[in-house]
Amino acid sequence: MALLLAPEHIGPLEKAYDRKSFDCGNEDLNRYLREQARQDAEKRVAAPFVLTQPGAPKVLGFYTLSSSIIPAGELPADLMKRLPRYGQLPVTLLGRLAVDRLARGQGVGEFLLVDAMRRSLEAAQQIAAMAVVVDAKDAQAESFYRHFDFQPFQQTPLRLFLPMSQIAGLFA
Repeated sequence: MALLLAPEHIGPLEKAYDRKSFDCGNEDLNRYLREQARQDAEKRVAAPFVLTQPGAPKVLGFYTLSSSIIPAGELPADLMKRLPRYGQLPVTLLGRLAVDRLARGQGVGEFLLVDAMRRSLEAAQQIAAMAVVVDAKDAQAESFYRHFDFQPFQQTPLRLFLPMSQIAGLFA
């Protein structure tokens, strides 16, 4: 199945979307989308965004964004030199990103990541965030994010970040 990947096909999770048939191969992520994502949105603890195709309610991929903070001491020393000396810094957390098995191999993961970075950059114009942070589930996920220049934190290597200045450069 050839997918149409356009920014207008990604939007906030709505009740009408078919979440039950979503299967990314990770039961925790499947369960999150099916059972928890709408509650998180309603309680404003995470903002889930989904990819669908025009006229079709099936979710082909999703990601979540939320505000978070990081300990400044976890950042590399060269980056710390350029930042104010605060103990904690504001970031946007890309909490989850998953692609349905039916949509694999068609650039959906990359497309969702770029959309998440674009939304994060736009939000950072209104509410400060110095980076986008992700928690990679495993080495394969870490490799995916590192391909897009995400850098590991000093003490938690599967936790990665991309400074908002680099994201701004991508969209300049």
